[in-house]
Amino acid sequence: MNRERKTSAALSRRDFMKMGAAASAALGLGAGKAIVPRLLGKARTAKKVIILGMDGLDHGLVTRWLEAGKLPTFQKVLRAGGALRPLRSSIPPQSPVAWSNFITGTDPGGHGIFDFFRPDPRHLDPARFLNFSATETTAAKHTLRLGRTILPLSGGEVRNMRGGRAFWQILEENGIPATVIRMPSNYPPVASRQRTLSGMNTPDLKGTYGIFNYYTNEPKQLTEETGGGGRVHDVFVIGNRVEAKLPGPVNSFRTDGAETEADFQVFIDPVNPAAKIVIQGQEFILKEKEWSGWKKVRFHFMPTQSVGGICLFYLKEVRPKFKLYISPIHIDPADPALPISTPDSYAAQLAKRFGSFFTKGLPADTAALDNDVLDEAEFLAQDDIVLRESLEQLDFELGRFNEGLFFFYFSSTDQRQHMFWRLIDPDHPAYDRRLAEKYGTVIEDIYREMDRVLDGVLRKADKDTLLLVMSDHGFNPYRRSFNLNTWLLQNDYHRLTKPWKQEETALFADTNWSRTAAYGAGLNSLYINEKGREAEGIVASGRDKDNLVREIARKLEAVTDPKTGERAILHAYVGKDVYHGPFAAKAPEIVLGFNRGYRIGAASALGSFPKPVFEDNTKKWSGDHMTSPDVIPGVVLANRAIRAEAPALYDLTAAVLDIFGLEKNRDMIGTTIF
Repeated sequence: MNRERKTSAALSRRDFMKMGAAASAALGLGAGKAIVPRLLGKARTAKKVIILGMDGLDHGLVTRWLEAGKLPTFQKVLRAGGALRPLRSSIPPQSPVAWSNFITGTDPGGHGIFDFFRPDPRHLDPARFLNFSATETTAAKHTLRLGRTILPLSGGEVRNMRGGRAFWQILEENGIPATVIRMPSNYPPVASRQRTLSGMNTPDLKGTYGIFNYYTNEPKQLTEETGGGGRVHDVFVIGNRVEAKLPGPVNSFRTDGAETEADFQVFIDPVNPAAKIVIQGQEFILKEKEWSGWKKVRFHFMPTQSVGGICLFYLKEVRPKFKLYISPIHIDPADPALPISTPDSYAAQLAKRFGSFFTKGLPADTAALDNDVLDEAEFLAQDDIVLRESLEQLDFELGRFNEGLFFFYFSSTDQRQHMFWRLIDPDHPAYDRRLAEKYGTVIEDIYREMDRVLDGVLRKADKDTLLLVMSDHGFNPYRRSFNLNTWLLQNDYHRLTKPWKQEETALFADTNWSRTAAYGAGLNSLYINEKGREAEGIVASGRDKDNLVREIARKLEAVTDPKTGERAILHAYVGKDVYHGPFAAKAPEIVLGFNRGYRIGAASALGSFPKPVFEDNTKKWSGDHMTSPDVIPGVVLANRAIRAEAPALYDLTAAVLDIFGLEKNRDMIGTTIF
């Protein structure tokens, strides 16, 4: 591979520095000459910084496998004078929250991301009440309606809802180049001339966390995963032929909200276990158990308007039953329908070099595995595609990295722990001894793979390069679900209009807001139904609200699981006590810090009310990190000594700036770890 190859649109690092100095002068940040001492003077302690973000790498597991000699590169770094520390995560230790802490050097009070989901208290309509926390999409403000067609007269907008300044923006202001690949919580990418590619929270083409499609003539039902899931399409095999449609984004030009569609056909070989698939002029043959590679698909809104995406086909079986899986439709990096990189051309430059690659923030299809559409081997084969693409891009970008900062993120560590923890935990309700014998080393294997990745990067880092490995949180088993809204209902803090239909309601559709004092929304968050804030709030702000919050927090910390005798919630954090900054007033009133082995029930997180307060988790999604952050520290490994004994994520941000001789912003709360 020729690592020096560049597209004509790419900036050289020298040109970048010139532009940075000129831009800084224009913005009143000082002329180029004033920047030189800040970059080259005594305050600068490293010429290059490489950061590998390995999502969910757990300090306890790293320590265990270090002692067993299974992470030789980690050990090599430590023997050479480096250091390993547990890294304190965010409250709560959810990935969008934690990575936002690192990006901005603040806690959620400084960046405003408190959970995967956020309620909109102004709207009690179930379709509008819960939203993704990190992004906001607005439709065109002005439209023209012609019958069933809507013509937008002004553009809509996708906004990144994270507040605060990203550290690479600060580096840019000071003329320091950075490349930031797949940083979570950076969709759409914040304005920058740095090379950045968005990561977790980047949606599929439909605007969800991922909707797969499954075509079969076998009866099948699916349980939707939080924020994503799949659809089953019943098909008929007639004359060894299947006619089907692939659903695309909603047609925003139609008043009825109909989805766009792409027709395709499958021609089954009458003798061999194979089939030919034809879609939009493309023809390809798959054998049973074979992945297709990326295929481009175009969805038409109207004669002059269309949008393209990419997806993977997997032919699971042709007989006796027909089974075809199609992955969520990813944004096409060669022609992005939504912003996924800075500069805008960067994603297309990568696609020109590598071809199509995954763009959805969490590409491994956990929902397909949880619903037995993909089995363990098939899920791992899909995630191996993700990992292979990542390693190719890592190798390419490292090959042309020569100054400033380089960040690269891996999702496989997180996704495989979520799905395979049940097979290293004999006490888990979903433990399967037969599967454990076959897949019980999957988590250890991905840790060892990351050790090999570190070895490759270490070989390319010179003596002046600071190398950091970090994770946003650790992991623990998810054995039991706690249904917060059911608990609130049983303790008279929440009321339903038709309590006899308790298990049928979703998204608070049956909530009696005029008699409801509190509700749970998202994975760790509890809100008070506050007068003047919620559309039908009943709790007055001030002393009444404060007393209610303290009362509920105290009771939650005392809740005991009748099956295990353990407390389910170690800490019911009061938002006003733990968050600081301009967004603190928007925080949940209470944030649940679960005990090891516990998590919120998925139905409760989305405004439903299962009958039991506690339930066994029998799903394949069996590892998690919604606990109190002190239960599951992540890791930071450096190839130099670390002064701090108990660093937090935002301390790494302060350290990055300090390495380049820069002072942290006033709203940053961390201190350098070195």
